[in-house]
Amino acid sequence: MAPRKLAAGNWKMNGTLASLAEIDQLQAGNPAPGCDVLICPPATLVHAMAARAAGKLAVGGQDCHAKEAGAHTGDIAAAQLKDAGASHVILGHSERRTDHGETDAQVAAKSVAAHQAGLVAVICVGETEAQRDAGETLDVISAQLAGSVPDCATAANTVIAYEPVWAIGTGRTPTNDQIAEVHGVMRDRLAARFDDGGDFGLLYGGSVKPGNAAEIFAIPHVNGALVGGASLKAADFGPIISALSDA
Repeated sequence: MAPRKLAAGNWKMNGTLASLAEIDQLQAGNPAPGCDVLICPPATLVHAMAARAAGKLAVGGQDCHAKEAGAHTGDIAAAQLKDAGASHVILGHSERRTDHGETDAQVAAKSVAAHQAGLVAVICVGETEAQRDAGETLDVISAQLAGSVPDCATAANTVIAYEPVWAIGTGRTPTNDQIAEVHGVMRDRLAARFDDGGDFGLLYGGSVKPGNAAEIFAIPHVNGALVGGASLKAADFGPIISALSDA
């Protein structure tokens, strides 16, 4: 089984009900995309977006708690995302790791919770600029994969997203060779650990735009993208979806 191509959009802390009009435009412009399409809006919009998408595109959350329920004010359980219409959840994004101090162990625990609730976990890994400059990138990525991806992960319930922290929202993008090197190592690590490791979807994230999408999708072991700001507008995300469909 070859990895499925996935164009995933992370709306982060952006969007209101009025923003759902972008979904209509996205679906009108890409009525039958040649790849899977996922949008992860704020939790306040998951249910409404799932209803709006009507199964034509997937909807996901941006985080979940490791516990099924309980006294965790402000958090959201994986089962609650599933109940609202989500099929995926982003976990271990660099902004969660930085802003909330999330560890690999916590990301792994959340991933287990996601799997138990029937969600696909989109697990993020990535190095900082200091780690890249120190030549530690491959060690950092390998350690995050080992610590963040639980033993229950399969190609069916887990997607891995490589997001170099220094390229998120900065307009800077690693060279094609740098992206290829990291994705190649991720594939090797997953294949060595899991029977179906060669089938895990590997996404690249970090200033993916309509102008560079096709070039990025031509890189070996890049099966799609996790897109930030460019996913907020159909006019920007649509061409990225088209580029992946044609890859």
